[in-house]
Order: sequence, then structure tokens, then C-alpha cells
Amino acid sequence: MIGKSHLKVACVGAGYFSQFHYGSWARMARARLVGSCNRDLEKARATGLPAYSDLTMMLMEQNPDLLDIILPPEAHAQAIRSALAAGIKWIICQKPFCVDLAEARQITTEAETVGATIVVHENFRFQPWYRAIKLALDNREIGQLHQVTFRLRPGDGQGPEAYLARQPYFQKMERFLVHETAVHWVDTFRYLLGNPVSVYADLRRLNPVIAGEDAGYILFEHPGGVRSLFDGNRHLDHSADNLRRTMGEALVEGTEGTIELRGDGAVTLRRFGRADTRLLLAADTWDGFGGDCVHALQSHVVSGILDGTPLENRAQSYLVVEAIEEAIYASAATGRRQALQETAPE
Repeated sequence: MIGKSHLKVACVGAGYFSQFHYGSWARMARARLVGSCNRDLEKARATGLPAYSDLTMMLMEQNPDLLDIILPPEAHAQAIRSALAAGIKWIICQKPFCVDLAEARQITTEAETVGATIVVHENFRFQPWYRAIKLALDNREIGQLHQVTFRLRPGDGQGPEAYLARQPYFQKMERFLVHETAVHWVDTFRYLLGNPVSVYADLRRLNPVIAGEDAGYILFEHPGGVRSLFDGNRHLDHSADNLRRTMGEALVEGTEGTIELRGDGAVTLRRFGRADTRLLLAADTWDGFGGDCVHALQSHVVSGILDGTPLENRAQSYLVVEAIEEAIYASAATGRRQALQETAPE
């Protein structure tokens, strides 16, 4: 807690996804945007905020309470170090967090040394359908949980123009499906089921114009023998009016029933041995990204700072996700299951 009634928030980054960050901050009564920084100054100016191309200058002139970093991984370390040098104690950093586990560990240590807190902007666990599923699991709605399956089917990976209109740097990422995308479900699965104890991965590259993998299976073993499966293929689609709402479909299966997540964001429960279903969460009507999960995450951080409520996905905790990612790539390279070191819970 910082003993204030509201936060001054500055943002660095004004690319495609930043629109959801800026839009969320603008809707918060307890946060006030004070600046935008981007190497393309015109993009920063387009936000309507005081615009900068130099991060250090923005931090010095605006003196924000919190810096929101909305940049690709290769820019994270420098931006965080600039914030720490300017005395910023609260930072949100987009995922994937830094370029690799080693850099993420180093940056986390540097922040802890000066008493700063970094929250990784991993927003999928904040999507309303996963919150509804978590509540149902906590209430033992489906008895003993056996397995969870998520089928990623965004339908955006075909042909030479794949990703160019929205996030063209995707084509150049040598680690793509896991580092950029599946990491969302690495975190979501650990939110729902606990940290995995082992992982096996079979990854492949289907589109020759991109540098990294874009399809594959990742099988996780969780405490108590529960399994989760990430089945990802960016070339294929699923039944949805907006393929980016949920980006796929999920089944959560237990001894007393099955929970289903549909492409429209609806969550249903079917009892074991029955055909009828009960609606746990209505279909999503939010026009923006992912059930307004960016706003949910940023509101969560504001509450943590101003009210002292527990924060999810502090950088130290998120290092677990990065370690799991490294194990996934090691499994794919060796063709072998990888045991994971015992890790602390969220």
C-alpha cells in the first residue's frame, strides 16, 4: 500500500495491444494516466496523453506511481532498469516476461533489491470464464478432477501474410507457439490445478514463413495425478463469432461431471450420466479483448497497491512459468518427459 487515494500511471509502448491497456486505465476512477512513451513519437501522441520518445524523461517529468510496460520481451529489461533507476516502485510488465528465464531472474532480483514490485501482465487467468471454472472446481462441482484439455484454434496462422496485419513480429520469433501463446495456458493451468510436476511436449512448425513453432501438444502432470493438455494449432479455427475471444475451447472433466468452455465464452456444466447442461457463465458480450481481462488484471493491481489485497503473478511467482516454458522446449528437443523442480505455490 502507498497511502494514496489514486495512482499516477505512465505507459511505455503504443503498439497494437496497448489500446486495451490505455482503454482500461482511462476507465478507472482510482488511476490517472499521465504519459505515454514510444520510440515512434506519433504513436505516443495518438493516445492523447503527454507524449515522449525517451522513457527516462517521461519518468522524470511525470513522476508516476506505476509504470505499465507494453513492449516486446527484448525491450523489457532496459525499460525495467530505467524505471528502477528513476525510483519507480510499482511496475506492470507484459508477457512473455523478458527474453528468457536467466534475464527474468536477474531483473526480478534487481527489482527486489530496491524494494520494487513487478507484476507480470499475464491476463488470461483473469478472463471471466477461467474465474468461473476456478470457482466451480473450488466448490467440487464435478467431483474428483481428472483432466483438463484446451484446444487452441485461433485460425490466424495460414499463408505468407500470417500475423502481419496485427503483430508482424510474430513471424520472426524463433520461439513462437509456446513462448508467445501457450505460456498463457501454462499460467492458467497452474492457476486452476497447481504447479505441474512434469511436462511432455511435441512441437512442430507448419507455416514456413515464420521462424518458430506454430502447432503442438503439451501434456502436464499436476499434483494428485491430474493431467492437463494444451492442444495448439494456429492454422485451425473453432466455432466462434470472434476467434480471439477465447482462442479455442476447453473441457474440464471429473468423476461427477464435465465443464465446457465454448468459443463464445459461455461455461456450462453437465452432470455425469446426463445430457442436459447448466449454465455457469453466460456468453461473453465484451467487444474488446478476452472478456475485458486486461481491465480485470489492471484493476487487481490497483487494488493491491492502494488497498493491500494480495497480488497474483508477481515476478517472483511468474518465474515458475518461465521455468516450465524452458522444460517444454527441452522436452520437445529431446522427445522426453521433463520433471519439474518443486516450486512454491502462487
